[in-house]
Amino acid sequence: MLSTVVFWIAAVLAVAGAIGVVTLRNPVHTALSLVLTMLSLGVLFLLLHAEFLAVVEVLVYAGAVMVLFLFVVTLLMAGVKPPREEHHLRLAYQTLIAGLFGLILFVLVLHSLVGAGWVGTLAGPQGGSFGTIASFGTALFTRYLLPFELTAVVLLVAVIGVVVLGREQE
Repeated sequence: MLSTVVFWIAAVLAVAGAIGVVTLRNPVHTALSLVLTMLSLGVLFLLLHAEFLAVVEVLVYAGAVMVLFLFVVTLLMAGVKPPREEHHLRLAYQTLIAGLFGLILFVLVLHSLVGAGWVGTLAGPQGGSFGTIASFGTALFTRYLLPFELTAVVLLVAVIGVVVLGREQE
């Protein structure tokens, strides 16, 4: 009973944080919403008895990666005046159309999850090795090695780009 309540609280906080990431205009508030999402995902990993993944989620992503994001944001925003509030060109019924597409996307995802049999079951641990360091390392360095390395290269290129942009403004 308690785990179900904790699950729903963490799930709602994760979704709220994710919505904040894409809707907030202030980059610092967006980064803090992403921290909320990552902390909530850490709690969800704990509910799956994947303690190592929960610790990695909190320490690496909510800690180190968010410090990097905030560094990049502050470096890009240094010396930049905040934009004036002006009425930008908006399409007629833009909010209604975006909400309709969001609802259609939600219904399609829910339909595919129900078809796969994922909705309606709150699964526990996926076996004895789920979430352990050995299974995580094996998956990371065998099946997911290329995406892992590509992500590292993309982050490196982004940091180098921010440093170059920051130096050109001086």
